[in-house]
Amino acid sequence: MLTIKQITDNKEAVIRALEKKHFAGAREAIEAVLAADQKRKTAQSDMDATLAEQKQLAKAIGGLMKEGKREEAETAKAQVGTLKAKSTELEEAMRAAEQERTELLYTIPNLPYDLVPEGKSAEDNEVVKMGGRQTALPEHPLPHWELAKKYDLIDFDLGVKITGAGFPVYKGMGARLQRALINFFLDEARASGYTEIMPPTVVNEASGYGTGQLPDKEGQMYHCTLDNLYLIPTAEVPVTNIYRDVILDEKDLPIKNCAYTQCFRREAGSYGKDVRGLNRLHEFSKIEIVRIDRPEHSEQSHQEMLDHVEGLLQKLELPYRILRLCGGDMSFTAAICYDFEVYSEAQGRWLEVSSVSNFDSYQANRLHCRYRRAEDKKIELCHTLNGSALALPRIVAALLENFQTPDGIRIPKALQPYMGCEMIS
Repeated sequence: MLTIKQITDNKEAVIRALEKKHFAGAREAIEAVLAADQKRKTAQSDMDATLAEQKQLAKAIGGLMKEGKREEAETAKAQVGTLKAKSTELEEAMRAAEQERTELLYTIPNLPYDLVPEGKSAEDNEVVKMGGRQTALPEHPLPHWELAKKYDLIDFDLGVKITGAGFPVYKGMGARLQRALINFFLDEARASGYTEIMPPTVVNEASGYGTGQLPDKEGQMYHCTLDNLYLIPTAEVPVTNIYRDVILDEKDLPIKNCAYTQCFRREAGSYGKDVRGLNRLHEFSKIEIVRIDRPEHSEQSHQEMLDHVEGLLQKLELPYRILRLCGGDMSFTAAICYDFEVYSEAQGRWLEVSSVSNFDSYQANRLHCRYRRAEDKKIELCHTLNGSALALPRIVAALLENFQTPDGIRIPKALQPYMGCEMIS
């Protein structure tokens, strides 16, 4: 969440930045935060004055008793009791104002960087790079859901029987392809210096608030109401929350973690071609990379993460493009975000396979994730970053569609050692 200092240092700049993200009622929200903060300050000031008066009177009581002024001492004791009650009320008022301020801040998104383009929707995103190579397809190429059926790789109907739509069953070489991609992505992350984590796939409410999924994405998460736990939409949530309420040493930064998990998203409101086959699922496999870094180094970390994801797509020989998201299409918590999309030759459309975001200090402030500077021992907020490296469903869809041949599905060279074959037939 935003810090009060960010807001008070330049309120108008904060409001303009929120408007760039198309956050409705930006000015009203900021004014409400400042009003709650002023209530907290007033209660704090009054409480400090009351405690000072209480301390002074308490000190005087002893002197009055020594002087034999018992009646005056008893009056002073009564005043101390009144002041104690008043200070308790003021403390409660201060905490209530602080809680009100925090709850208001939870509803305000992160500020976009200056580099983020203006725009309201995906149509306004900027294509910053295109790469990879297109493949020659046979006449009348098939979409991946037909290829999956033809080669008995994925059973969508069986998933509906067992659970419901959006929960496919991978079979035989389809399951083997999933496992090959998971191992390939994890090996590549490890080679790039990431430490592998195997976290829980359910988290508590505090973790959801820590990384910003709550309260913004509550309707998109599966909620286990009996225990008040949430199925994770991404490994970003449990991995980043490792560092909640932690003070790190500067020498240990950047921290680089990766994790493979199943991910769960309700995807409310999805329909049509967007949900056909593997295009949009409720449960899917994903490898996530997460970094915790110093503010002055986070831009470089972000670029290194972008380079890592691009390298994966190049090794998979897939045609791709990189988009810089506009203000209106960015997530609630991101300060800047780049999406990677692969081209589906058979569907004739781009499929998002990764988002790589820098959250600046926004998540760290919610998490109380800080570091101690080596030079002066000052404690400051970290920057947090994360990205998909990669999400499997649309990668599988692109591999099946782009590498289909009359004889079967060709396996990219980098993936062949993991598959143990060159072709699915």
